[in-house]
Amino acid sequence: LPAFIALAFAFDWYTQQALIIGLLVFGALFAINSSLHSYLIVSYAGEDGVSLDVGFYYMANAMGRLIGTVLSGWLYQAYGLEMCLWVSAAFILITALISFGLPKHASKLGVEL
Repeated sequence: LPAFIALAFAFDWYTQQALIIGLLVFGALFAINSSLHSYLIVSYAGEDGVSLDVGFYYMANAMGRLIGTVLSGWLYQAYGLEMCLWVSAAFILITALISFGLPKHASKLGVEL
């Protein structure tokens, strides 16, 4: 989605509408993804160390948000909004590729992950 918004900027194609609608859709997808992450961390947590696993997840999440905020602020000041969107798209792609390596196991609900 950030790549499509960046393309709209690159080709000067309804940039305001693309930005507003794109960010609204991104926000909705982010909320769904966030709730899915919360479910997955509990699902993947070992029974003997759930609090440790969940704590580590939230610590890593906070660090990622801090780095993302600082990086996006620097990118915006140095290169503009379009570069922020391209870097965001690259990080989403990297994360998606890494996610394919996650172990697959049956959940407690009997649904295959």
